[in-house]
Amino acid sequence: MGTPDFSVPVLESLTAQHEVVAVYTQPPRPAGRGKQDRPSPVHTRALALGLPVRHPVSLRSEEVQQSYAALQADVAVVVAYGLILPQAVLDMPRLGCLNIHASLLPRWRGAAPIHRAIMAGDAATGVCIMQMEAGLDTGPVLLREATPIGPEDTTQDLHDRLSGMGARLILQALDARPSVLVPQPDEGVTYAAKIDKAEARVNWTRPAEEVDRLIRGLSPFPGAWCDVGGERVKLLRSRLAEGAAQPGQVLGGFKVACGTGAVEITLAQREGKRAVAADEFLRGIVMPDRLG
Repeated sequence: MGTPDFSVPVLESLTAQHEVVAVYTQPPRPAGRGKQDRPSPVHTRALALGLPVRHPVSLRSEEVQQSYAALQADVAVVVAYGLILPQAVLDMPRLGCLNIHASLLPRWRGAAPIHRAIMAGDAATGVCIMQMEAGLDTGPVLLREATPIGPEDTTQDLHDRLSGMGARLILQALDARPSVLVPQPDEGVTYAAKIDKAEARVNWTRPAEEVDRLIRGLSPFPGAWCDVGGERVKLLRSRLAEGAAQPGQVLGGFKVACGTGAVEITLAQREGKRAVAADEFLRGIVMPDRLG
């Protein structure tokens, strides 16, 4: 049970070593310039693997639940599915439902754990394999593995790394079936709220560390942005730099002063253009003295 690109390596690893009796994913959604219905990445990959795909809009109807129960699945593996699983659905598989969650629970329960870990300046994140309960990411943990967050890591970087980790760990959980389920502690609970596009505009008066984390945490989507000479530009990679001036002041190249310190932009994207490295970006634009 999964939907976005993050879930695809998990589907592939499960298919290679276990019998997948059905794939559940979100329904096709309008996408692209023509707004034609487009199946999810998991839907597309499942069809290529010859697997039966189901995409109900909800799991609450009796008909959907009866169809689900008829599968007689041993276990449901859930990763970034995007639908709430009612208690009846959680209880139907013989071994219950296992969730692959991209954080070190109980930190960053919820919708955007990778973004929030970077934006908060966490030193590390990871993957937990959790036995699902009715609460939001509250279940006991079977397996966990950590990975450091590097000083230039973006959400895309961590997304790819954690997806691979999840695909490997779920096989360990299914094969070894750890007998000890570790309840999550009450201390240290945080919630990773869904990213609001209103968060994406860079505020150069903030300290450089915060600006850098915002840029990396929102890359590639929705993308932190600023005003460059009246044009909206996405900032997709950055690093801390030496320098001081009025916030937003361009210090040479694509280095920008913040409230304290400075940030150097290394990957940027103009509207309607592809993302390019800073040196290529600078060859195609006249940089103002200050960014908005």
